[in-house]
Amino acid sequence: MRIGAHPLENGNCEFVWGPRLERTELELLGPSPRTLPMQRSERGYWQLTAENVPLDCAYQYRLDGTRTRPDPASHLQPEGVHGKSQFDDPNAFHWNDASWRGIELERMVMYELHVGTFTAEGTFEAIIPRLDELSAVGINAIELMPVAQFPGERNWGYDGVYPFAVQYSYGGPKGLKSLVRECHARGIAVLLDVVYNHLGPEGNYLEEFGPYFTDRYRTPWGKAVNFDGPDSDEVRNFFIENALFWFDRYHIDALRLDAVHGIYDMSAVPFLQELAQRVDAFSRAAGRRHYLIAESDLNDTRIIRPPALGGFGIDAQWCDDFHHSIHTLLTGEQTGYYEDFGSTEDLVKSFREGFVYSGQYSRFRRRRHGNSTTSCPTRRLVVSSQNHDQIGNRMLGDRLSTLVSFEALKLAAAAVILSPHIPLFFMGEEYAEEAPFLYFVDHSDPQLLEAVRKGRREEFEAFRWKGEPPDPADIQTFLKSKLRWEERSSGKHKIMLEYYRQLLALRKELPALSGLSPKHVEVAGFEHAPTVLLRRWWRRSHVVALFNFSKAASAIEVPLPAGTWNIVLDSADAIWGGPGSVVPQVVHSGDRITVSPLSAVLYKNVRSS
Repeated sequence: MRIGAHPLENGNCEFVWGPRLERTELELLGPSPRTLPMQRSERGYWQLTAENVPLDCAYQYRLDGTRTRPDPASHLQPEGVHGKSQFDDPNAFHWNDASWRGIELERMVMYELHVGTFTAEGTFEAIIPRLDELSAVGINAIELMPVAQFPGERNWGYDGVYPFAVQYSYGGPKGLKSLVRECHARGIAVLLDVVYNHLGPEGNYLEEFGPYFTDRYRTPWGKAVNFDGPDSDEVRNFFIENALFWFDRYHIDALRLDAVHGIYDMSAVPFLQELAQRVDAFSRAAGRRHYLIAESDLNDTRIIRPPALGGFGIDAQWCDDFHHSIHTLLTGEQTGYYEDFGSTEDLVKSFREGFVYSGQYSRFRRRRHGNSTTSCPTRRLVVSSQNHDQIGNRMLGDRLSTLVSFEALKLAAAAVILSPHIPLFFMGEEYAEEAPFLYFVDHSDPQLLEAVRKGRREEFEAFRWKGEPPDPADIQTFLKSKLRWEERSSGKHKIMLEYYRQLLALRKELPALSGLSPKHVEVAGFEHAPTVLLRRWWRRSHVVALFNFSKAASAIEVPLPAGTWNIVLDSADAIWGGPGSVVPQVVHSGDRITVSPLSAVLYKNVRSS
C-alpha cells in the first residue's frame, strides 16, 4: 500500500494508516477550505480521492472529530512539526539525470556532511557551489545526515518525526532535488541518512494513528518501533515505502540506515531483510542499483550476508573498529569503548578483516562481542578516522585535528585511504578543519531540553571527561559547529587538502589500491615499533604501505617480494609540511627502511601501472 498524498489525473489521492481511529477527515485549507470524510479499508487505511485540489494546498487530518493533526507521511511541513502539512507536486521539478547510472559501491569515496553547518547559509542550495571543489579532491559520493523534518531549525537530524518530509529550513523538496540533480551532473552520488529505529519526541503524533511503537523493547531514545508485533505489517510498509520514496521521488543513490542495532525484530523474515528485498526489486525495475548501508555496533555479519547464507542482504555496513584502532594508537585514549583497543595488532586485524572483535571477550562490554568477517568481502565495510558520531559525541566536539599533531593527522588519512575498505570522511576533514562539531537541538519544550542536557552529561560519564558540556539548546553551540571553509586555501589546511587529493588520486589510479579484494591483501604488524605493513596487489600492480604510529623513527626490514620498489608518497616529506623524507627512493627485498615518526610511506613495484 502506498502511503501519503499522490496526485492523480482526476484529483489528489490520499492514504493514511490509522487503525486506532473511528473517524478520519481530511481538512483542505486555503481560500476555499473543505472538510472531506475518508473511507476506512479492512486493514485500517483511510483513503480519499479529492477533486480539484491545488498541488500546493495546505491540509491536515481531523481525528475522531476531536483534534487536528499533520499527515504522518507529509512531504512538506512549512510551519514546523506541529503545523499544517502541504502537498508537493512531484511533476513541478525538471530532472535531467536520465543518463545517470550511479557509482558502484566499492568505487565510492564518501563524504559525510551536515546541511545546517556545512555552509553559512545552512541550505541544500548553498552546498551546490562547493561540489566542484569536493569533486576535485576525489570525493564522488556525499552522505547527508538526516534531512527528515525535525523540531525547530537546527538539529543533527536524528530527532526527525516526519520521515517523508524534507526539512523546510534546509530548502524543502525543491532544494534537495536541486542538490541531487547538480551532484549527478558532476558524477557525484548522493547518500541519505535515514532513521528507522525511533522517531524524535517532539511533534511525534504517530501513536495517535496506530501501533507504530511497542513496549516490548526499549531503545536509548525511547519506545522501539513495532516491527514484529500485532499490526507490524503496516508499520513495516510505512518505512519500506519511505525508503523507496527517497529513491523514486528524490533520485537518492543509497540510504545509510542509522543504528540498526536499535531495530528489534524477532520475526522469521526480519524488517531489514524485507527492506533489502524490496530495494533490490526496485533497483531491477529502475534499471540501476540503489544501495543500503547499515550503521551497527553489533559487529554482526548477518547484516551484510545474503539471505541464502542466513543474512539480511544489506549491501554494506560501517566498521567502527577501524576508527577505534586508529584513534587509540594516535591519542592514547583508553576510556569508554576505547579501553578495548590500543595495540598495533588491532589495526592489523581491522585492515585484514574489518572487525577487530569477532567473537572474543570485550572488557568494555564485559562479554564476547561480534562474529567473523572472513567470509564477507572487505569492500562491504565503510571505514573512517572521523565521523559525526565519533566527533559530535565527545563532550567538546573535538575533531582529530585538535587532538593530535599534523603528522599524526596525515598518518590517519593515509590509513583510511589506502585501506582495502570503503573510505568515508567527515566534512572539513580534508583540509584539517578545527571547528568542533557539537550536539545541538532547537526543541520548544523546556522540560525536554533539560532532559537532553541531563542525558548528554550521563553519556559522557563513561569517558571521565571533566567540565560541563556546551548547552545543546544555545544557538552559539550550533554556530560554533559551522565549517570555516575559507581556511582550506592557506597554511597547513591547504597542504592537507593537496595531500588528500594526492592520496585519493593514487587510490583511483593504481589498480592495487582501487580493487578491494581481501584475497589480494597482506598485513603485518611490528609491535615493538609500532608499525603496520600493508601489501596490496592486483595483477601487475603491486604496492606496499608502511604506517609508523610511534613518536620515534622505526627501522624495520621490509619483507618485499623480489623486484625494485619506487617511492610514491611519504607523509613526512617537506612538500606535505613534514620534517623531510628519510626513506630511500628505491628499495629492494630485504632492505632495511627507517620510517619517520608518525608517518606513512607508500612504495610501488616498478611493474605497477
